[in-house]
Amino acid sequence: MNDHNGLSDKIKSGVSKAKGEIKDQIGNATGNSRLQAEGKKDKLKGELQEKIGELKSR
Repeated sequence: MNDHNGLSDKIKSGVSKAKGEIKDQIGNATGNSRLQAEGKKDKLKGELQEKIGELKSR
């Protein structure tokens, strides 16, 4: 199944990165290191999804 040349991966990437940034910022503001770590993990997941989308677009 062609997902429009990686478009769905790029969309997922944006969602993961945005969700991660929010968790990271809230965790930082509240001193919740666990939430901050989850945010960083989500941002990394988004970066990976972005790379996969780029590779599929080639």
